[in-house]
Amino acid sequence: MRLTPELVARTLDPDARTSTATFMKGRRAATEADYHAMAQQLLKDAPDPENVWVFTYGSLIWRPEFEFAGKRTATAHGWHRAFCLQGDTWFRGSLDHPGLMLALDLGGSCAGLAYQLPPDAVEKNLAAVMAREVLAIPHPFPPRWIGIEMDGVTVPAITFVIDRDSGNYAGHLTQEQVADVLAAAAGSYGSMAQYLRNTVDGLEQLGIHDSQLWRLQELVADRIEAMPPRRPRSLWTRLQTFLRRLRP
Repeated sequence: MRLTPELVARTLDPDARTSTATFMKGRRAATEADYHAMAQQLLKDAPDPENVWVFTYGSLIWRPEFEFAGKRTATAHGWHRAFCLQGDTWFRGSLDHPGLMLALDLGGSCAGLAYQLPPDAVEKNLAAVMAREVLAIPHPFPPRWIGIEMDGVTVPAITFVIDRDSGNYAGHLTQEQVADVLAAAAGSYGSMAQYLRNTVDGLEQLGIHDSQLWRLQELVADRIEAMPPRRPRSLWTRLQTFLRRLRP
């Protein structure tokens, strides 16, 4: 992979100016009650409430943070993986360089990983999936049921699909424009280059080669190599950044 750990390390910025204010405008923070309500609503439409699958295409592949009874590679037809969610200014983006996150968008197909939730703890773990992915209500990439193919059989699964009318849709960007964003964006959780590398690596370990992401990591690596070294901020600026993060 061209996007090496050394190049990723150059993109990390512990002093990044971050804020959730722009993203949260017109939204409210999701609560634990919301996560369980979303899980319950989804389970109302489950063909078999004890056999529930969650289809993952990005960071949930390499950091699920919920319990599962099994996992299998799968393909979602009619959907593709894309860096089409804009407006991240706190997670892996900042006020100076907002990030782009992955979501499923209409068209094409997407190979990913499906997790089967434990039959005796479906709602608990589905709520954990919601807590992992849903920051605000209304959410720009809400959970929904789609059909996925596993071993030639189509089964229902829950996943997250971009809402093109959410105000955070960026599906119009070219691959070169996406690379520009991913090479520069970093926030309190790490950088977009790190996110991209982890996702490509996670897919490759599953035997899934995403040609679009592979090309994207090459473009991002080119851009990082051409960047001047990041200058550390002054102690006063770093203190201001720290104090901002303490504000509710």
